Amino acid sequence: MKNFWTSLPRPLKILAPMEDVTDTVFRQLVLKCGRPDIFFTEFTSTDGLFSKGRERVIHRLKFDKREGPIVAQIWGKNPENYWKAAQLLAEFGFDGIDINMGCPVEKIVKSGNCSALIENPSLVSELIRATREGAPQLPLSVKTRLGFSSLNTEEWCGFLLNQDIHALTVHGRIAKHLSKYRVKWEEIQKVVQLRDSLKRDIVVVGNGDVKSLSEVDEKVRTFGVDGVMMGRAIFENLYLFSRDSIPLSERSVSEKLSLLLEHIDLFESTWGETKPFRILKKFFKNYITNFWGASELRASAIECETSQEVKDLLQKFLLEYSSRELDSRPGTLMNDDKESDGKLGGKRVEILSL
Repeated sequence: MKNFWTSLPRPLKILAPMEDVTDTVFRQLVLKCGRPDIFFTEFTSTDGLFSKGRERVIHRLKFDKREGPIVAQIWGKNPENYWKAAQLLAEFGFDGIDINMGCPVEKIVKSGNCSALIENPSLVSELIRATREGAPQLPLSVKTRLGFSSLNTEEWCGFLLNQDIHALTVHGRIAKHLSKYRVKWEEIQKVVQLRDSLKRDIVVVGNGDVKSLSEVDEKVRTFGVDGVMMGRAIFENLYLFSRDSIPLSERSVSEKLSLLLEHIDLFESTWGETKPFRILKKFFKNYITNFWGASELRASAIECETSQEVKDLLQKFLLEYSSRELDSRPGTLMNDDKESDGKLGGKRVEILSL
């Protein structure tokens, strides 16, 4: 078995799996701007893969070989479907499998999935065993939290460290806290210390509110983790994983909008009519920000009903902007950075992540 978790140089820098965000299109845009060491897919239901609704699920597993090493993240609670899913993922050519034991979304948790598994260790053992038996050639990892309704770091993570896994990513909050409250990196450090005391050859990755590669270095140095997983920070800077690159927010208007046009074209060529255009709208603030007229342009883009309308709008704006010779003035006049993250034209957009 080739275990990329141990062969890659430290510290590991990983893009987190995010629902309706980290599909193959977005991963390829990130790849263009700065490669993380490891990519993850969106969350994929093992039950959905083997149901009548398979076609509504399987697109989550589409990837380009340039994205490797890439890990398929799965969730569910049926051991048989984990076994079958593992076989399927090996056939697809994934480099690893990850089990989601941390997503705190209420409708998922109510059905006993994801972070609810923290309170069901016997089932967890079955799921891990079924996955390993289905694809013994692939390294297996788990992404989880410090507890479900209360802090349970040593008991829960100690249990996982004694399972047949190769890597453990720990988000420094309990499930009940969603993405609120301070991330307890000192608790993640306890997992590292526990791993060492147990003499287990398992990679420990920390996760939670890290926004730059300099912060990655600091977390590794301070808390001893082997690497760091970053998620929401990618919305602030597509060049997050490129240490020497200028952040997207500081780039010229033409660079920002050209990259958005590339994103739209890749979305169309990859998904055609199989994914709705509205999914793209959550990405507009990545690009249309911090320049004269950004607020108005973004509002107009959000009102568009087709990708062609958006492309026409952006190309027209670029022509007008260039004629005014304002391209060298990012951040002036109508700078809209005061808008809170995740808002599109006043509508809240949730980014589902561990």
